[in-house]
Amino acid sequence: MRYFSYLTDEEIKDIFYSPPEAFYRDDPKKILSYGLGAVLYMPATKDNIVQDIIEKKNTGMVSMVMCLEDAIGDKAVREAEQKVEDNLKALSEAIKNGKLEDEQIPLIFLRVRDPEQMLRMADKINENLSLLTGFVFPKFSWRNGEIFLKNLKKINSILGTKLYGMPILETADILYKETRIGALNGIREILDEYNDLVLNIRVGATDFSSLFGIRRGYDMTIYDISVIRDCIADILNYFTRVDKGYVVSAPVWEYFSSGDRVLKPQLRRSPFEEAYGSEGIEIRRELLNAYLDGLIREVLLDKANGFMGKTIIHPSHIAPVQALYVVSHEEYMDALSIIKNNDGSVGVMKSQYENKMNEIKPHLNWAKKILKKSKIYGVYHEGQNFTSLLTRKTHL
Repeated sequence: MRYFSYLTDEEIKDIFYSPPEAFYRDDPKKILSYGLGAVLYMPATKDNIVQDIIEKKNTGMVSMVMCLEDAIGDKAVREAEQKVEDNLKALSEAIKNGKLEDEQIPLIFLRVRDPEQMLRMADKINENLSLLTGFVFPKFSWRNGEIFLKNLKKINSILGTKLYGMPILETADILYKETRIGALNGIREILDEYNDLVLNIRVGATDFSSLFGIRRGYDMTIYDISVIRDCIADILNYFTRVDKGYVVSAPVWEYFSSGDRVLKPQLRRSPFEEAYGSEGIEIRRELLNAYLDGLIREVLLDKANGFMGKTIIHPSHIAPVQALYVVSHEEYMDALSIIKNNDGSVGVMKSQYENKMNEIKPHLNWAKKILKKSKIYGVYHEGQNFTSLLTRKTHL
């Protein structure tokens, strides 16, 4: 699979200084963990999941989750389990019949309710289990975490698969101040023991908000909710340190259409006006209606805080999230310069853009991350940015 594969060769040349590279479901964890992008969650009871994959209905989708937990009602569990089994069978048949190439299958995850359901589903799916990339573990804590991961290890051992786990941190003991540090210490001990099985750590901001009976509006980001922001900061502190090597994914943006605004739009006019002139103002207006500028602002804050990837619940979120993960030409040039000069000959140097100083040692870890992202998401040409992808008529 490859990001932005829906673009023509000419569009790729126009937009990208260095285009995204292809990657595959059996690639090493260090690639897949960075390559999830916008992960589309959907109820496992949803109709036409396989047909939508075959027809590429969700343009740009690279990863998805079939949810057996909060996205379905408690009375629909048996129906949802059967649908998962049927969908994976249908997907296998589509490959055998030539309707779908194996490399066109997105990274598919199954969000289970508990460790016992994971074992049951693995048994039901059996020979088609290899079509999954892994399982998502809800309400992951120091109490149940080891059971989830032990069962995952057992499944891989018995069926000869290489499936990953993605724990979701969303329980009260993580959010509440008086128990947070103990909870995070316990979780980190478990994850460190099973590090090779942990593809990505996810944050459940909706469940966190529920514990205080709050919900952010479409004019607010998750970082505007102080009790959640405080908790997120500690999660990032524990798990995104360079020596730990975990990738943490950002919380979901819940809205896919806007109502009456209270605050001014936060998506600036200038990037559109500079690139497209007077037409850019109209393009911006359409994007505000289609994507919500709040989502774009939140993704920028996600990136600034060290998150990689984002949970989404609507296909219209795929394009803006992934467009913002493309590396800018300026970032790429800075990263290359830092890596190139990491030989002890210099300590600091002016950037190619002549607008900042690049310090070799302090910026080295940042530069390594940028180069990883550049291979997966590509690098914009100088003067190009996320508007170059969002203005494609495919997304409007």
